[in-house]
Amino acid sequence: MKNFFKKTLVIFVLVSLWQAYSFLNSNFLISSPLEIVQALISLFQEKDIYFHILNSLSRVAVGFLGATILGIGLGLILGNYKRIGEYFLPLIEILRPIPPIAWIPVAILLFGLGNAPAYFIIFLGAFFPIFSNAYFAAASLPRIYRNTARSFELSRLTFFYEILFKYSLSNIFVGLKIGIGMAWICVIAAEMIGAQSGLGYFIQTSRLFLHIDKMLAGILIIGLIGYFLNTCMFYLEKKIVKWHA
Repeated sequence: MKNFFKKTLVIFVLVSLWQAYSFLNSNFLISSPLEIVQALISLFQEKDIYFHILNSLSRVAVGFLGATILGIGLGLILGNYKRIGEYFLPLIEILRPIPPIAWIPVAILLFGLGNAPAYFIIFLGAFFPIFSNAYFAAASLPRIYRNTARSFELSRLTFFYEILFKYSLSNIFVGLKIGIGMAWICVIAAEMIGAQSGLGYFIQTSRLFLHIDKMLAGILIIGLIGYFLNTCMFYLEKKIVKWHA
């Protein structure tokens, strides 16, 4: 109970100040917290918001899954075989600083409108943090682990999974936690520009029709879902990487 109070105190104070200012200043264009809550209740009663939430989550699932598989696999391989990695790292380091949102025009040109450009943008946003953490974890594997594997004549597959992968898991989850956050940010940005559904599209249409309360309610939903996804990733890490704790 005490921890819950600490976590919610700052939020409660800020929301209270916001509500008080909205009450005192009738010309304030931003909806008050009470109006946002009322809009939120109305949205869930109308049920259209569920359609947008499911579309956003499905796009994140596809893009994030692709980034996870390729990011972890490529990161461990290039980190383990450093001579091969030296050829690819310059390209990755050039592409990594480019914001995923900057790729939206390219994605639309390549894939048109719809889900495909959103998958591409989400993949890019999640891939680089996942790859980087997997790569540097594999590259930092102590030599004694490799020597022990050779002494026991472990197969490459056994070494890769039982030693390299498990040694890198804690770092991989750091990348996954950053990656899921980036994926969620990217899907909203992609939907605001090149989609006909999703929370990003919902916010954009609410803005165009000057439904400020619904727009802010949509933003609140985005924040809550992002918090939920991050919490799920922490829970998954706790269950899988037990030895790290």
